[in-house]
Amino acid sequence: MKDVIILAIETSCDETSMAIVKNGNSVLAMTVLTQMDTHANFGGVVPEIASRMHTENITMVLEDTLKKAQMTVQDVDAIAVTYAPGLLGSLLVGVECAKVLSMVYHKPLIAVNHTMGHIFANAIDSHMVYPCLALIVSGGHTDLVQMNSADDILFLGSTIDDAVGEVYDKVARVLGLKYPGGPNVDRLSKEGEATYSLPKPMTKSTYDFSFSGLKSAVINLVHNEEQRGNEIRKADLARSFQDAAVDELKRKVEFAYQQTNIKEMILAGGVSANQFLRSAIEELSHQYGVHFHVPDYQYCTDNAAMIGAAAYILYQKGKFADFHLDAQSNVDIKAYVEQMKKHD
Repeated sequence: MKDVIILAIETSCDETSMAIVKNGNSVLAMTVLTQMDTHANFGGVVPEIASRMHTENITMVLEDTLKKAQMTVQDVDAIAVTYAPGLLGSLLVGVECAKVLSMVYHKPLIAVNHTMGHIFANAIDSHMVYPCLALIVSGGHTDLVQMNSADDILFLGSTIDDAVGEVYDKVARVLGLKYPGGPNVDRLSKEGEATYSLPKPMTKSTYDFSFSGLKSAVINLVHNEEQRGNEIRKADLARSFQDAAVDELKRKVEFAYQQTNIKEMILAGGVSANQFLRSAIEELSHQYGVHFHVPDYQYCTDNAAMIGAAAYILYQKGKFADFHLDAQSNVDIKAYVEQMKKHD
């Protein structure tokens, strides 16, 4: 069969990224231009600044990606872009760029859900085995799904309040750690012990997650200790928090293992780069005889290669977008799954 070459665009938050992906699993070239240093000055992503920087950078990123691959836009079979979810202004930059390229070069346009991109990052330099369970953990999402095939997805559960990555960032801010907070909490926790008593997020045997109580407990603990004039043992608190957060994720994955008896597990999303979480889910999977897979670190955080991987599935199914495609900030994975079922 002829190789399928897709030019993918990702601008959902604060990374301007493009990639050229072959057959959904081979990255011919990728460029990621991060805005991290800029937003670090504000302690988090400023949407207006992010969208403006995407506008300034996107042509340069396109040229760099094509140069790395020694290709032109004419050489690709389709243009893929993240259309949802994410920061609306940031998404719009990528979507408009993709529509222009699609129109000028007469290439099919593929609209990709950002969360599905994180899942299919596991297909890069590898292959996904079905059925499998997928835990998606990021700054905006904490979802658990069962994938019977690439386009047959059963939604199991999600966070009922805060996403785990968002809570990591909030805890980092309380501890006075620099942005991005999640990786810094992970690093600091290795220097501490779980000496602080924190509540378990949820105890019911369901697939849904909850992290707001844990977040509030950390914030209140820091506030109360400061009021008493007591020194916060930051490394110990980081470890105590991370133990509690990861235990909640691990507990729900274990429940899924027990209920489904599925023997394939993938981890996805920006928080999948967290070493403590990786080790915990890998150890649990080994106990249950489940094959565990997680993307290479460069494909865990936002990148266009994962969008190209997810777009390949849609290309094979002939699911193309038209020029009415618009960015959407709040299309969660459950809504996306239902939407795809309607289109079949």
